[in-house]
Amino acid sequence: MATGLMKTIGAGELRSDHVGSVVTLAGWIARRRDHGGVIFVDIRDSSGIVQVVLNPEDAPASEETLHGLRLEYCVQIEGSVRPRPEGTVNPDLPSGAIEVVASTITVLSPADALPFQLDDRTDVDESLRLQYRYLDMRRSRMAENLKARSQAIRAMRRVMDDQGFLEVETPTLIASTPEGARDMLVPSRLREGNFYALPQSPQLFKQLLMIGGVERYYQVAKCYRDEDFRADRQIEFTQLDFEGSFWGQDDVLAVLEEVAARVVADLRDAPIELPIQRLTYADAMARFGSDKPDLRFDMELIDISAVFASTEFKAFAGVLGEGGSVQAINAGNLALARSGLDAQVARAQELGAKGLVWMVVEDDGGLRSPVAKFLSDSEKAALIDACDGQPGDTLLIIADRTKTVRNILGQLRLDHGQPEGHEELAFAFVTDFPVFDVDDDGNLSPAHHPFTAPADIDEMVTSPETAISRSYDLVLNGSELGSGSVRIHDPIIQAKVFEVMNISSEVAEERFGWFLEALRYGTPPHAGFAIGIDRFVSILRGEPNIREIIPFPKTQTGADPLTGSPSKVEEVQLQELGIQIRPEVLEAWALREAEQQD
Repeated sequence: MATGLMKTIGAGELRSDHVGSVVTLAGWIARRRDHGGVIFVDIRDSSGIVQVVLNPEDAPASEETLHGLRLEYCVQIEGSVRPRPEGTVNPDLPSGAIEVVASTITVLSPADALPFQLDDRTDVDESLRLQYRYLDMRRSRMAENLKARSQAIRAMRRVMDDQGFLEVETPTLIASTPEGARDMLVPSRLREGNFYALPQSPQLFKQLLMIGGVERYYQVAKCYRDEDFRADRQIEFTQLDFEGSFWGQDDVLAVLEEVAARVVADLRDAPIELPIQRLTYADAMARFGSDKPDLRFDMELIDISAVFASTEFKAFAGVLGEGGSVQAINAGNLALARSGLDAQVARAQELGAKGLVWMVVEDDGGLRSPVAKFLSDSEKAALIDACDGQPGDTLLIIADRTKTVRNILGQLRLDHGQPEGHEELAFAFVTDFPVFDVDDDGNLSPAHHPFTAPADIDEMVTSPETAISRSYDLVLNGSELGSGSVRIHDPIIQAKVFEVMNISSEVAEERFGWFLEALRYGTPPHAGFAIGIDRFVSILRGEPNIREIIPFPKTQTGADPLTGSPSKVEEVQLQELGIQIRPEVLEAWALREAEQQD
């Protein structure tokens, strides 16, 4: 740790090798203990903690100063390093074999009474932690998370630099473009009635860099999306964004493998299995019911439609007759009572299923289930064989439209198989995503931004519902870390894509004219990717919520308890922007404030 004039070494860096040295420390009082006149304090700085002995007989400071010391006072200490007395060594601290006997102590800044204790043993409401985030950062958990985030970004930059990428910043005030989520809009004062948008990603600008001959670009980019919050989403987030010319999917994935390996090595001091396994979207959905499968456990979906092809069980026969499918997962030996098994039915219905059939494999090879009596012996035997059923195993079966079946069984698979507290990492690339999402009524909507290259342009025109794109995701332990694609570099193909997406030439010109013109000036083939830094680090740190990785995040409702944003602004500011708040909105604000005061 670098030091300056106010400290000669970090508190957490002191070891037995420093015994006999005179040191100057500066940090915060993390703990205070008074033992018969001799005061022991733990001094904490960004490097860690060390115990300091304050003996009034050595006159390190006035008695008033010594007895006035409180938690989180910012202090400077000069003293000598000595071994801790026998029996007092703290094996839980890297500096636990030594202590510093203070010769002087200077209070650099006192501290008010704390709104909450800063030790990690204390459970503190998140909104209070965010209101005092500057204090929360002093807790070891947050301090280590921020260090890990910095390490991850440093590792990413090393890979990019080694690969010859050029770091280039792109604008944060841009034109609004449809990229899958609502834009965060910024009104313009100088062009009243017009708006900038904060970028959901640097997508079009990094493509312009490729047209500009940069060839290898990267950026640690701030991105903004006005979307509903989840544990792994925020309005503003940070991603490693990169793009390359004259390369394709395999080139991008090779760089990603190196990024993943370098980050894990730095944060976990462990190798990852390379090459990272690859799954097509179709394979991932068929086997795991998810396009971001958790591969730390098996429990794959099993299509048992063939088992019941001639069944007389009406619930299955009706679904198969309408083109649906019957599928199952073997959830293992759940040892559930009837109430627990019925709870599985309720869970499936909560997820959107019309129902669920459970079957338990008995010791004699039979099946225990409310519907077992409707199945033939041959169907039961074939079902157990197809599911590799062993005595005690619980088979969970759903019959419905194939898309519905996969989605629900995929979630039930996570309910019963997802490890908790496990350290293993299971990376995967998922490739060949559809060009379009198809809803229940057969309507098409773009699955990606409109600059993603289709695998076959003719197929996209003739069979858009089955067309495949040249896109890919990086998945870790059931979470999508990021996505990318080969981009369209031919303006004729770009025009066809807009046409199939029902984006008229007039609308395309209005929204993307500046970009479409650029495509006509010798655009090289190019591809890229964006990886979510906060989400990646949160998984490696075992944090279930990315708010624990972001220095100053928003709450689940998008509020910032620290600064009070989002907040009202002065009427004069709105007038300058040509904005007027609707009366019903003002009434809703007033009502909400009154309820909060009550």
